[in-house]
Formats: sequence, C-alpha cells, structure tokens
Amino acid sequence: MNSLIIETMIRARDVALDSSSRFPIARWAPLPLRLIVGFGFMQHGFAKLSRGSDAFVGILHALGVPAPHFMALFTILIEILGGLAVILGAFVTLVSLPMAALLLVAIFTVHLPYGFSSIKLMAVTPAGAQFGPVGYECNLLYLACLAALVLGGSGPLAVDALIRKRRKVAMHRPTLNIAN
Repeated sequence: MNSLIIETMIRARDVALDSSSRFPIARWAPLPLRLIVGFGFMQHGFAKLSRGSDAFVGILHALGVPAPHFMALFTILIEILGGLAVILGAFVTLVSLPMAALLLVAIFTVHLPYGFSSIKLMAVTPAGAQFGPVGYECNLLYLACLAALVLGGSGPLAVDALIRKRRKVAMHRPTLNIAN
C-alpha cells in the first residue's frame, strides 16, 4: 500500500513539474528568450563594429585586457555569431559558454563597481533624462536566459531540434547486414 502511495505521489510531482502537460503553449517559452538574447548580443557586436573596432580595442587596452586586438575581434565575433546561433536555436549549449564568459568578464571588469541597477537616473534636463553608469543587472538577466536555454532546451523552430530529430532517425534506421 505504501509503495502505491509513493508511486502516485511521484507521478503527481512529475506531472506538476512538467508544465508542458498542463500548458501546451509552454513549449514556446524558449522562443522569446532566444530572440531577445540573440538580438541583444548581435546588437552589441554590431555597435562595436559601427564605432570601429579600434575604439573597442582602446577600451580593452585601458582595462588591461591582454592581446586587446585579438580579444576585440574575438568578442565581436562571439557577440554576432553567438547571437545569430541563439536566434536560430543552433548549438545553443556550445555557444552559451563563450557568451556567458563575456558576460562574466563584463560584470567583473566594468559593471560591478556601479552596483546592481542598470538604470540610474541622475537628472532630467531640457535635453532629456541623464543616466549614470550601468550596473550588472542586464548581464545577470542575459546569464539567466542563457542558463534557461541550456537547461530547458532551445524550444520549437530551433536548428538543435532538427539535429536531434535527424540523429534519432539515424539511430533507429535498420542496418543492412550483407555478411550473411
């Protein structure tokens, strides 16, 4: 009797934790995460390019980053190509590692001294709102989104899902044994 109760409780817990069985639309949750994270990273990469990579090299040099020319190019490539991969849902687990590394470096080298908040309203002038230095809030949000995508999957309309489907089909494909 006790084993039946325990088994029923385990099944109930699994159903409660599996939101896709309760809310079929929940499987689409990763899509807006992919779009905003991917677009955000690509936007930052293109912004660095639009100002000229030498401006970013100067910033990295001032921060004491070794090999600033290489690191500037590497950072821009990670932001643009990693952002595109996340939007497409392609190799999300793999590209999330260097993307998370960039975010952590930015937190500890730039944003940490300015605190948590990303919005610091300093004054409102006739020219508009004046803001102070940006904290690490947005970086943490990006990290949380990347973690959610890695742990929960890329969701529908993702290249990763197509790759998984092809591997599954290939694994179940019967092999022809011509040795007999």
